[in-house]
Amino acid sequence: MKVYKTEEIKNIALIGSSGSGKTTLAESMLYEAGLIKRRGTIEARSTVSDYFPVEHEYGYSVFPTVFHVEWNNKKLNIIDCPGADDFIGGTITALNVTDQALLLINGQYGPEVGTQNVFRYTEKLKKPVIFLINQLDSDKCDFDSIINSMKDVYGSKCVQIQYPLQTGSQFNAVIDVLLMKMFKWQPEGGVPTIEDIPAEEMDKALELHKILVEAAAENDETLMEKFFETETLTEDELRHGIRKGLINRAMFPIFCVSAEKDMCVRRLMEFLGNVVPFVSDMPKIHNTRGEEVYQDVDHPKSIYFFKTGMEPHIGEVSYFKVMSGSIKVGDDLTNSDRGSKERIGQLYVCAGANRIPVDQLNAGDIGCTVKLKDVKTGNTLNEKDLDQRFDFIKYPNSKYSRSIKAAKSQDTEKLMAAITKMRQEDPTWVVDQSKELRQIIIHGQGEFHLRTLKWRLENNEKIEVIYGEPRIPYRETITKTAFAEYRHKKQSGGAGQFGEVHLIIEPYAEGMPDPTSYKFNGQEFKVNIKGREEISLEWGGKLLFINSVVGGAIDSRFMPAILKGIMDCMEHGPLTGSYARDVRVVVYDGKMHPVDSNELSFMLAARHAFSDAFKNAGPKILEPIYNLEVYVPSEFMGDVMSDLQGRRAMIMGMDSEAGYQKLQARIPLKELSDYSIALSSITGGRASFTTKFSSYELVPNDIQSKLIEKHSKEQEDTDNV
Repeated sequence: MKVYKTEEIKNIALIGSSGSGKTTLAESMLYEAGLIKRRGTIEARSTVSDYFPVEHEYGYSVFPTVFHVEWNNKKLNIIDCPGADDFIGGTITALNVTDQALLLINGQYGPEVGTQNVFRYTEKLKKPVIFLINQLDSDKCDFDSIINSMKDVYGSKCVQIQYPLQTGSQFNAVIDVLLMKMFKWQPEGGVPTIEDIPAEEMDKALELHKILVEAAAENDETLMEKFFETETLTEDELRHGIRKGLINRAMFPIFCVSAEKDMCVRRLMEFLGNVVPFVSDMPKIHNTRGEEVYQDVDHPKSIYFFKTGMEPHIGEVSYFKVMSGSIKVGDDLTNSDRGSKERIGQLYVCAGANRIPVDQLNAGDIGCTVKLKDVKTGNTLNEKDLDQRFDFIKYPNSKYSRSIKAAKSQDTEKLMAAITKMRQEDPTWVVDQSKELRQIIIHGQGEFHLRTLKWRLENNEKIEVIYGEPRIPYRETITKTAFAEYRHKKQSGGAGQFGEVHLIIEPYAEGMPDPTSYKFNGQEFKVNIKGREEISLEWGGKLLFINSVVGGAIDSRFMPAILKGIMDCMEHGPLTGSYARDVRVVVYDGKMHPVDSNELSFMLAARHAFSDAFKNAGPKILEPIYNLEVYVPSEFMGDVMSDLQGRRAMIMGMDSEAGYQKLQARIPLKELSDYSIALSSITGGRASFTTKFSSYELVPNDIQSKLIEKHSKEQEDTDNV
């Protein structure tokens, strides 16, 4: 295979909502380029993309698939991305390592919430976008309505390159207003006939051509001057203007296609080859130090690993982008993230599960290798004496969580190893061995996301797993002042155990003045501060510990043990076993025995005294509250709001954004447990949401009572075992 120069390489992400036809389009592109002899279908499980068993099982893309096509002496690296919001990580990965997004619109529905979700990422990453309206052969397709919707959503930057003569089952021709020709296909698709535009379509074509010429001219001063003089541009000038418009996101060209019938795919590829920016046209990339990195062969070798695939009979397949220099088989490189040495024994260009060996890949190119010793997703390999890293892929917060455990306890270690391995393939799977919740929590982007993980664990790794609802990380605190005393005494022959602790607790807020005295039942307790320790708790909030013991009632050497007993009780809160926070404790008195007192005695006495005082100090349970943003079509807004109100959510505001309603709310984490499933059910999968932790707030009294009652019953059951 030819070794392509940086200025001959184009990297493209194939994105869009679920069902828009990305995998089918990828198949037609590979067929047109001659890489496959027959187009596969999703139904027959024979496509180049979607080749993993789990994708065959569920019938949708789970992982981004890397493939390439050679077209007119140019190399197009294309990454076919999953469409479901649950697998957004693949889209984010692809957009970060490519230079151009090809965004498919489902011709049956027009722009969807999923379309807007992925477009938002192109906006954030400043990636050029070409819109491609697919499924024009569907009877539900209303092309003019889709164009109007797109202009409402994305504005006047949307510029038509093509439009269909008709849609539905009779679709077989498009008018191309860049070339000012009509492309027409036989029923089998493929190579079109190119004809003059029919007379009855000429006025419309000329009008759209003029709009295209104006849009292209606006991106270059020289072109603008020529346009003012002649009101036209040559075909090459048009391409130049469109390319600059793409790079600056000043225009979003719109193409037509029927991927399933292989109509207009060849013309699309011509446009990609002739007009889309090369790697060398794009803005400079930066390493983690903010330094510009020149994507050319004259600079030091550096490659970034953006994806790992686990494939049967092969093991890890590591996908990378050449950030600079030229990589050859046999190169010795250093892992900047892990310090290990690696030799590149094999180089391949990708076509799904098929890999074609090559000897060299230049800056900007995308390829893969196998049998590396110690390379993980996100690592950078450099040539000797170059210390360069890349860390530009940022994934969204998780939306759906479940506790997970192996059905057989002896498989727990095997389970953790399998999940860790799978995270290399999809970093949006996040695992947390929660000491607080005493559960292994697996976080993902949605119910589908975690369902596929379970399927793979059970079918590929042969580990049966059980999902459950994760416990909520509640917090406990107090609302008033209370005191307690506790004597721990134990005699069992020989030296016994004795420790007595008197303490006062109250709510603590940062900046509070130190106490001087307290009154309980008409009795005043003076505070003489002998020691003061403020502890920032690892689970949030603070503990302020004050030693106010006078007269040697408790020896100072026992104070650390008293603090340890209090911390132990805060770590296993008195109400529900949740962490306690924001408490001030004043130890003001106690007793000790010259022989029987020891650290254990005072630790136990302090723990019991703190627990008793806590229960009398107006104890309250706090729950985590999250900020929620829901993107929803207007027709579902009422149902979504009603559902949220039933989940104790507080609606904070509503806004319109790019044709959809954006609803903002604050909602308890407990109520988010199954929200992704409910929202999908309410809107038919046409809405999406994001969450972010906000704060801890008091739970309602009725819920607090239920939580305490439930914890007490669990304790009783444990004690009776």
